[in-house]
Amino acid sequence: MLSHAAVTTMLPVKDMARARAFYEGCLGLEPGGLRPDGKFVYQVGGSTLALFPKPEGTKADHTAISFHVADIVASIDALQRAGVTFEDYDFPGLKTENHVCVLGAEKAAWFKDTEGNYLCIHEDLATR
Repeated sequence: MLSHAAVTTMLPVKDMARARAFYEGCLGLEPGGLRPDGKFVYQVGGSTLALFPKPEGTKADHTAISFHVADIVASIDALQRAGVTFEDYDFPGLKTENHVCVLGAEKAAWFKDTEGNYLCIHEDLATR
């Protein structure tokens, strides 16, 4: 029923200006505009990302968004130059090397936005 429906990811933010500075300045997302209900939207690869104001904020302890990239190493380098700080992990079943973890058929790297949400970039190994 919903296989062809467009998807919008909703992320709560405490500070819209700070969040927008990160998503536009560090991640390079093109602003889509402010909606009458207070959400600020971005079009991202055929999907929509909506930041919505929530004064008390919330943050997930899991990956809220994962961006598919063609080259994870080049993407990490570009994002670091833009001010993104990547996470490193050393847990059973989840260990990063140079910020990258191989998970089955993909490589992944995580970072946090200004609100503490976990974001990810991932590269499919089968396409390389």
